[in-house]
Amino acid sequence: MSFAKLAAAVLAAFALPAAAQAPARPDLTDPDAVLVEELVVVARDKGPAWWRVSDADTTVYVLGAPSVLPKSQPWDHAVLERRLEGAHTVVLPFNSVSVNVLNVPGLLVRWATLKSGPLEDRLPAPLKARFAKAREAVGQPAKRYGYKNELLVGILLVGDYRDHARLTSADPAKTVERLAKARKIKVETRSMPLGAVVGDAVRLPPAVQRACLEDALAEVEAGPGAAQRAGALWAEGDVREALGLERSYEKCVASLPGALNLDARFKAEQAAAIERALAKPGHAVAVVQLRPLLSQGGVLDRLRAKGYEIGTPDGE
Repeated sequence: MSFAKLAAAVLAAFALPAAAQAPARPDLTDPDAVLVEELVVVARDKGPAWWRVSDADTTVYVLGAPSVLPKSQPWDHAVLERRLEGAHTVVLPFNSVSVNVLNVPGLLVRWATLKSGPLEDRLPAPLKARFAKAREAVGQPAKRYGYKNELLVGILLVGDYRDHARLTSADPAKTVERLAKARKIKVETRSMPLGAVVGDAVRLPPAVQRACLEDALAEVEAGPGAAQRAGALWAEGDVREALGLERSYEKCVASLPGALNLDARFKAEQAAAIERALAKPGHAVAVVQLRPLLSQGGVLDRLRAKGYEIGTPDGE
């Protein structure tokens, strides 16, 4: 696997599905652990839940998107298509990345040191058996995971599991983009640099790497049932229940030294894009992942702090 592909897999891990229920107490390493309760709603209109951000002369309708969906997940597009009519802008999630290793001193050298023989050959017997079973379940050979860093191996494993289970983080944004372009609506999105975060991954203590690898194995062992259920609940507009089936492995990725700063940049940039859409009279549409949308310090929280009106438009 190329450096750029592995680096992109790090970001994808922020959106990986989880089988466990949300933790009973906030996890201080998880930037989206605490939600703004009054914003967690059940849609009254047909289909997924929406939110509204408005000022005196503009409304931005915001579709909350799950971190991952089954690729075959059906959902009702009627409200989306109604809100796209006459929209001047569509803002898509800012969760794509660019990787420039030249901006990270020494990263190419450290990258070269990550390659090794199959990781499972160096694992203790019980963990080796679990790992071999998990990678066989997703149809991958041992040599695919030939890296010394156990966090990066965990990220690769869960990414392979998601592909095998037909889970995707591309929707519903991909559908929204297709419908917007068919109507010739301006689409705004952005790539964020990930090189520094990938560089931080190689410096994590072995104990942290091992914990993340074990979380990755638990993710694969649990199977896609929770993600499938969360997708169905999202499609029905039940935000609280859908969110209750998320969060697990991505919290390990949040332990990377640069990950919290990157997360804050994502939220600030997406909030700023919505503000730009509000500067033009009329209405616009935005898509934001649910937890970054609804968390304390998240996109809606940031916009509300600037004085914009936040509500739910269901039934309009």
